[in-house]
Amino acid sequence: MLTRRKATLIIGASALASIGGLDLFPTRARAADPTPADLAMPGPLGDVWLGSPDAKCTIIEYASMTCSHCAAFHHDTWPKLKATYVDTGKVHFTLREFPLDPLAAAGFMLARCAGDDKYYAMIDLLFDKQNDWAFVKKPVDALAALTKQAGFSQKSFEECLKNQEIRAGVEAVRSRAGTILGVDATPTFFINGKKYDGEMSFEAMDKIIAPIVNS
Repeated sequence: MLTRRKATLIIGASALASIGGLDLFPTRARAADPTPADLAMPGPLGDVWLGSPDAKCTIIEYASMTCSHCAAFHHDTWPKLKATYVDTGKVHFTLREFPLDPLAAAGFMLARCAGDDKYYAMIDLLFDKQNDWAFVKKPVDALAALTKQAGFSQKSFEECLKNQEIRAGVEAVRSRAGTILGVDATPTFFINGKKYDGEMSFEAMDKIIAPIVNS
């Protein structure tokens, strides 16, 4: 049976292929628990960090732009987490790309093209408006229209999705997360190296973070 989500992904894959040649990602092998050195290594495009690098607690999130649970986390949990722990210098946070489909990869590519200073603003916009572009009949057109709010033109939108360096960088982060770090679902969090799968409430994260930062 062709569900709405499957249809959306097929549409997204087909449309994006015509713009940027994005391919579906290969199957990944399950990995053993990662080492601190494995977790610390950024992808080719680098990490975009928030908070103090001297914080006692480090959080690495792997997310997909078309993941509804990821969008819910960034809507319900992230604002309070950021205000309570990241903006106060108690947590060092980064989000890494783990696109589950070509449409999600396109979203991350656009966030990267926006630049490091606008990376999280673009991520927030795409998650906040996820239903307006990720689950519609013409997702690429919807994505193009949405990104104009962030300063993209049709030309810069298309040029970004044709950028092979950005595309390869996003794919490399996802591939390494699957093969080296054992990530196989979104969202996945590593809090001081310990892996947590699935959407987390602020209360659940607070129980983990508070003892670390107050030690």
